[in-house]
Amino acid sequence: MAEGYPWQDSLWQQLAGRAQHAHAYLLHGPAGIGKRALAERLMAHLLCQHPTSQDACGECKSCLLLKAGSHPDNYILEPEEADKAIKVDQVRDLVSFVVQTAQMGGRKVVLIEPVESMNINAANALLKSLEEPSGNTVLLLVSHQTSRLLPTIKSRCVQQACPLPSEAMSLAWLVSALPDCSEEERIELLTLAAGSPLAAVKLQAQGVREQRALVVEGVKKLLKHQQSPTQLAEEWKTIPMLLLFDWFCDWSSLILRYQLTQDEAGLGLADMRKVIQYLAQKSAQDKVLNIQDWILAQRQKVMSKANLNPALLLEALLVQWVSLPTQK
Repeated sequence: MAEGYPWQDSLWQQLAGRAQHAHAYLLHGPAGIGKRALAERLMAHLLCQHPTSQDACGECKSCLLLKAGSHPDNYILEPEEADKAIKVDQVRDLVSFVVQTAQMGGRKVVLIEPVESMNINAANALLKSLEEPSGNTVLLLVSHQTSRLLPTIKSRCVQQACPLPSEAMSLAWLVSALPDCSEEERIELLTLAAGSPLAAVKLQAQGVREQRALVVEGVKKLLKHQQSPTQLAEEWKTIPMLLLFDWFCDWSSLILRYQLTQDEAGLGLADMRKVIQYLAQKSAQDKVLNIQDWILAQRQKVMSKANLNPALLLEALLVQWVSLPTQK
């Protein structure tokens, strides 16, 4: 059956070893650390007819049906399209599943991921099932951002934080996950993924290091007035918006940190150190704070899938960025 990740071992033993299970778990933590895999492993364990203390047996009728994707007492709820909301009609279908009797005489197990993608009506429709799930039903909710959940949803679940692995453990795992990368490249990818090893693998697959090089080169040309905000916004249109906002958010924090500490060890990845240092020395602190506030607000809109014009938003960002250094 599903194998876990090494950094989940003690959490798995704690979950699998419970004599009695809660009716709802909220598994939360940063994206890219294996929460979905953990939820699927727990789902298999809860549905298995002969579970061991370690895992589902993998051989009973229940395990075979689950493997084939046709288990009648298992329900997975996720957005119909990537990055879209979970709609109220989807939750109503789920609620009618929850009130039915388990067809195989055991538990019914529901997996919802990511739970924060439910719109407000969908979230409200789920509350009743969370409050009084009928029969022997366990709901497994997976969240990458609990701050976006209704307090009433959180309060009805056993909240289980999922650990971000240590850098050493992540790098050891990435050796086998990314065998063609050098150690330096793996460290860089893990840094870009904010320490989440599965996110690092995903970023490598989408060519993040090439994207980053293009953006860094563009920022340097922008500050030397060799390229305009409009040209760069056009050049970067294939780069994920959230990635760009993450980087600019990070860079504005690094500028502030350097202004306050003058600590050269805290300048982030090597590709932007000189630029960060230059901007820290040439920019007024209130200007940096203002742009950081603006970036955070826009990043929130990007994350909430607001209807934005990417080219205009990027242009607005770059116009502010190029005006950071005060001409002396």
